[in-house]
Order: sequence, then C-alpha cells, then structure tokens
Amino acid sequence: MSQTESEVPQNYFHKPLDIPILLSGTFGELRSNHFHSGMDIKTQGRTELPVEASAEGYISRIKIQRYGYGKAIYITHPNGYQTVYAHLNHFSPDIEAYVKQAQYKKESYTIELFPAEDKIKVNQGELIAYSGNSGSSGGPHLHFEIRDSNSRPMNPFLFGFKDIQDTKAPMIRGLYAYPLTKESIVDGKRSRKKIKLSKIGKDTYKAEAIDAFGEIGFGFDAYDQFDLAYNKNGLYSAEAFENGKKIFETKFDRFSFAETRYINRMIDYAFFKEHKKRIQKLFLQSNLNLDLAQKNDHDGILRMDQDSTSITYRIDLKDYMGNTKTIQIPVETKRASELPEIEEKRTPYFAQSNYASAFDNNQIDVYIPKNALYEDTYLDIQFGFNEIKVHEYTTPLHKSMSIGFDVSEFSEEDKSKLYIAKIFPWGSYYYSNTKKKKNRFVTYTKDFGTYGLKFDNEKPTIKPVNFRDGKWMSNYRYLKLEIDDAETGIDAFHATVNGEFILMEYDYKTKILTHDFNDNAVTETRNKLKVVVTDKVGNTRIFEANFNRKK
Repeated sequence: MSQTESEVPQNYFHKPLDIPILLSGTFGELRSNHFHSGMDIKTQGRTELPVEASAEGYISRIKIQRYGYGKAIYITHPNGYQTVYAHLNHFSPDIEAYVKQAQYKKESYTIELFPAEDKIKVNQGELIAYSGNSGSSGGPHLHFEIRDSNSRPMNPFLFGFKDIQDTKAPMIRGLYAYPLTKESIVDGKRSRKKIKLSKIGKDTYKAEAIDAFGEIGFGFDAYDQFDLAYNKNGLYSAEAFENGKKIFETKFDRFSFAETRYINRMIDYAFFKEHKKRIQKLFLQSNLNLDLAQKNDHDGILRMDQDSTSITYRIDLKDYMGNTKTIQIPVETKRASELPEIEEKRTPYFAQSNYASAFDNNQIDVYIPKNALYEDTYLDIQFGFNEIKVHEYTTPLHKSMSIGFDVSEFSEEDKSKLYIAKIFPWGSYYYSNTKKKKNRFVTYTKDFGTYGLKFDNEKPTIKPVNFRDGKWMSNYRYLKLEIDDAETGIDAFHATVNGEFILMEYDYKTKILTHDFNDNAVTETRNKLKVVVTDKVGNTRIFEANFNRKK
C-alpha cells in the first residue's frame, strides 16, 4: 500500500454503476491542455444506466453546460471528500424536478446550482442520475471523480477501486533523448533523437548505446491497457534511475486544477503539435510547477562531462496494479569533434518569460502576460492588413495572450458583423471569442497562430425534425429541431409556446434542440411555437410554426 493510499479511506466509496467496471480513461491521462481528472467508466455503449451515489452526503452542486462535463452532479461527503458524476443524460426524478424548476425560472438550459446542505441529502447507493453522453463526451460513458477537501482530483484507485483486471504491462511506442543546452549533444547531434529498443525479457528492453555530452534528458511515448478493454490509457507512474539511484519520478496520485495546464511543459509540445503523439519528459525544466513530478537535485537530468565515463540509465513505467515495463539505456561520455555553430533566429520581438511583453503597429496590438511563456523567446510576429501572425503553433502558452484590433475605420453596421478569427495556413478559419469595446476588438487566446478580422452576415439555420406546421403531436413525447450556424457558431436560443417560455435542451454534437412534453409546459390544444436562435456576432433567425396536441 502506497503512502498516499494509506492516508485515504479504503472501501468508503462504492462504484457508481452496478455493472462490471471497465475503463475507457484513467486518472492523470495526458489530454489536450490538461490531465484527466477522473476515470471514465464504460457504459456498454449505452445511455440510461442508473448512476448511484458513491457514498452518503449531500448534493452541493449541479451544473448543466453545452460543452465540458455536460450534465454533472457534485456530492460533498461527511469526511470532506467530494465525488463528481459527469456526462449524465438526466437526473433522478426529484433532482430533475428541482433542476427544471430552476431552469424555467431562469429561462435557460445552461444553469449552475448550489443547493444548501440540507436540501438534497443522499445515501450510499441511492439513485441520483442516469448515464449519458452530454457535453464534450466522445461517446456514452460516466466520468467519475473523487476530490479532496481542497477540491484537488485524486486517483480513484487510491480508495480501493481495484476490481479491474489488469495483468498487462504498459506498451512502449518510442524512447527519445534530448540535448538540453547549446553545448549538449546526443550521438553527435544537438536535436531530439529516437532510440532503438531491443527486447531482452518479457517486460524488459535494452536501448542501443548512445554517446552523449553535456546535459541530457529522456522522454517516452507509452500507453497502458486493461485485460478486457482495448482503450489506450495513461500510465500511473514513471521512474528514472542513474546507476541505480532514483533521479526522477512522476506519479499520478493527485493534482490541482491550477497545475493541469503545465502538461504542455511536461510533454514535448512541438512534437505533439506536429505528430499528434505525446512524449512525456523524464526531467524538469524551468517554469514547470508540478507537485506530481518528484525529483532530486539532478531534476532528472544526466550531466555527462569529461569526468564521466559511462552511466546506466533505467526507466520503470508502471500502471496502478504494479505491472512494469523496464528500459535500460547505456550512456557513454563523448565530445563531438566538431559541431556547427547554432544560428539563433533573432527578431525585433523578444519576450522574456518572467516579464510581460507588448508589441503593436498602431492598428494591431499583442500583449503577453508574465509567465505566459515557459522560456525567453524571439517571437516571429508579422503584421498584415487586419491580420497578424503571432509566432509558431508549436510553442505553448501557459496563460492567455491578448490580440487587439483597431476597428475605428469600420461603420457601426459593419462592426456589428465583424469578429476576430483564428486563420489556418490552408485558408480555413474559426471564431475566436471576441470582446467588442467601441473601436477596439480583443480576443484572448492560449494558442499562437494567425488571427484576423472576418465578417459574418449569415443567419443561423433552424429546421423542424419530427414535425411540420400544423401537425398533431399528441403521440409524441419530444419536439425536435435542428439548429446550426456555419461560421461563428450558436451563441443563444430561446423558445416559447403561445408566448410562454419552454425549456429546450441543446446537443451541439447532433445540433438538435429538444423539448420534453413531460415538462407540462404545453397545456393548450392549439399551439404556436416560436424559436429564436442567435450566432456569436448577433445574427438572428426566427422560426415559427403551429402544432396541435390533445390535453
């Protein structure tokens, strides 16, 4: 039992689904811009499986949003921990009624509620919801989290969720060596090098010997699998040893949401952007504040100099059940006889990571806050006509930079349809959240790239799905419409029947708006439906139709 495991209650939390637990996602998995904060439980490809409270407590938060977790419930427990249940289809009857009452009062599908401690108490095993595919889910499953009293996600396996078959050691897709300074080399080169591996045992590999000089680090690309699932999951821990002495360890027991974006410093970000594969580094660099990465005074870095002879570097990659894959790497010290000088590309736009930076050409301005960059960088900035290229997409940003455009030359009518877009090299573009302040439009983004002003004059589209004008809907439970906006996307929608608000749920993945007649908001026989949909620059489409329904 690990030290962290001994500090938390065992068998206090029960599984939230009454089915054999198979996982499609594990705690700490490397995801886009974040670590995965829970475990994704397979729901047999279905929705509507009963979701039960993992332990007694009270529902302290209910959130419904179009993206992210979709429909989610948060339960606070007497011992200070909190559990989270996300991507739900709908809630248990009493909770559903409570939420819908609030939605009708606010006249909004998206809502966030914080019930009082004595409002919705639950017992362990009590039905709270039904599994679904809401929000940014890629398929039906239940996202389940356990958080500590400081709202930090913790690995559910620490609490005893171990009835999952796993006898497979992690799989290695690639091993890489990194020269980390201008003076460092690996096999005579200053660039990342992929290292060949040979299998010497069931779960042991030996790497080809490498020659190195200066400060050297390593990284790996690997995944784990459970016995009864084919999903490629994240690893639990990675340890690095120099001549048998541990010099680095990453262990996914717990992290804070404030840390999660440091994933882009922990991985080889440029490699990921170019190849869509994540190499996890086994060394620490500047401006990487991750408690889950443990180190000694070496920071996981090998220092190969003239006093060194040879080093055996070892990597142990583990899943939570202790299945281990080991890599042995012989490293020899060797200076390069001759290396070309490094040509550093200098530009007029030098940004220091520990200071804020601002650049402009009177029409367009860029502001990069302190600690947004991980390293001091000469930025490639190119100002154009109502367009700007801000550096390279292969460089990560930890905080949002702002890009501002002077729009005083545009008429008020034009400004109402104008927005800032991110523009790709092949010509496509998409809406970047645009703040309009009189004659200055601003977008805040964590992605380098090209941004420019675009017009959107097209209204959203609204199409009935399961009815037509004048149709009798007595035998239907749902009223459905498809809404879409080709350019900037849907910003808001509002529906009424006979002038009174009706709740419509929106699934952005299918583009479907749905009203449930079981809400009992429609009480007349003859009804006039009105749906108003607005895109992100304010273009509005109004749809009207009549339908009939017996009382």
